[in-house]
Amino acid sequence: MNQEALLVDTIIKGLQEKKAHDIVTVDLRELHGAICRYMVVCQGNNPNQVSALADSVWETVNNELREKPVTVEGQQNAQWVGMDYGNVLVHIFLPEMRAFYRLEELWEDNNITHIPDML
Repeated sequence: MNQEALLVDTIIKGLQEKKAHDIVTVDLRELHGAICRYMVVCQGNNPNQVSALADSVWETVNNELREKPVTVEGQQNAQWVGMDYGNVLVHIFLPEMRAFYRLEELWEDNNITHIPDML
């Protein structure tokens, strides 16, 4: 498994720890000029969960891979948190913000994988 795929799997693990909903990965490696190689998108039920999901991703990736995001945006409002791990971007939304931005629809021609919710 390459380093980027391992990072994506570790991010998903961090999201599942805090019960993220509707996790989707988008493989952008074949898209010429894409700003990243993978995108992970999910949602939390409320701002507290969105914040907890971001914290869990940060902690899980740091503990398991010793990597930290280049930048994290949106934690103040916790309606959307974006985490930049270089070639992997993480977007954690409130449901209404996710519906508004519809990121997955922008990339629907690419390889999208839906990760089942943890019960």
